[in-house]
Amino acid sequence: MSSKTLLFRSFTKQKPAMRKLIIEAFFYLAYARLMNLRPFAKVAEMLNCVKDESAYDRSPDLDPIRLSVAKAIHMTAKHTPWKSECLVTSIAGMIMLERRKIDSTLYLGVARSNSGEMVAHAWLRSGQLYVAGADGIEKYTVVGVFSKRTSEP
Repeated sequence: MSSKTLLFRSFTKQKPAMRKLIIEAFFYLAYARLMNLRPFAKVAEMLNCVKDESAYDRSPDLDPIRLSVAKAIHMTAKHTPWKSECLVTSIAGMIMLERRKIDSTLYLGVARSNSGEMVAHAWLRSGQLYVAGADGIEKYTVVGVFSKRTSEP
């Protein structure tokens, strides 16, 4: 069975709300990929970010929404015809959360690979939940923090 058939079956088994999120995630991943062609300083400016962290709040109302956005981003990023890597998924997640009036923080980090090369990584946190790019973040030194605040601090 082809991967497209498996993808279609997986999509059709989702609840209607998750299907909508997956479609939304696809479009925001495409938008983020296009944004990612520009220097990050311009991207941060376009996102209208501030250079500090959002709160580490735990919210019984917001956590299910955060988790659904994270799941949609994760599921969709694996099947885009372009590379949807850490920065792209983090930007898409930030935009999706902003649409829902939920604060988030995008982190940029650097580390040395096993071969000694400098590698970069991006991840997105909202409240106490890591929405995108959380794998291996403990290896990275944070060099940039950009938050999207939908309300006053």
